[in-house]
Amino acid sequence: MAKKILTVDDSASIRQMVVFTLKSAGYDVVEASDGNLGVQQAKKMQVDLILTDQNMPGMDGLTLIKTLRATPQYKTIPMLMLTTESSDAMKMQGKTAGATGWLVKPFDPQKLLEVVRKVIG
Repeated sequence: MAKKILTVDDSASIRQMVVFTLKSAGYDVVEASDGNLGVQQAKKMQVDLILTDQNMPGMDGLTLIKTLRATPQYKTIPMLMLTTESSDAMKMQGKTAGATGWLVKPFDPQKLLEVVRKVIG
């Protein structure tokens, strides 16, 4: 059975590129357009990985990660940030929030797949 990935980003074009990249590699992908919808999706089903943007309306990526890390079902699930934010301070906040890794946009599809395969196979 294909591993399920939740991608959370307010940019439809970024979600489209992420979904295309992951689906063509055989992953099952679920989308959410902001952090609040991402939390709702994650609570409705079990996913193997969460890939989230930082800057989104409603709930940002760090808050999404902290919120899901507080639930037993997502304590150990890998969560990657895919964002334009690249400062060391922001990456440190991500690590503190529970992010497993950090990728900077614009992303290289091959690099994204390498990281995804590393964390969930």
